[in-house]
Amino acid sequence: MPKLYEYFGIVILFYSNEHTPIHVHAKYQSYESRAELVIVKGKIVRIVFNAVKGKKPLPAAKLKMFKAIVNKYTDDIVKKWIDFFVYNKKIKPITITKSI
Repeated sequence: MPKLYEYFGIVILFYSNEHTPIHVHAKYQSYESRAELVIVKGKIVRIVFNAVKGKKPLPAAKLKMFKAIVNKYTDDIVKKWIDFFVYNKKIKPITITKSI
């Protein structure tokens, strides 16, 4: 379960047994949400945020922070997905300490 980012208590990660499309999970305490990157012809055309089945979705304030992280780091998320799932590289997590 590679952690990508930590941001004010929110952990953004991939599950190591994941599947396409490219997406990340955000966990905060007992809450979890997901962001799916919709890619058409090599370009990210939109990001879909939704709840994870069987989990309580992130509270509104934390969901807003999750959206900000994903929007700012979209290209990096794609790169890390390819590095981890295609090239089997380890991912070094980043702790973000400043507000986005």
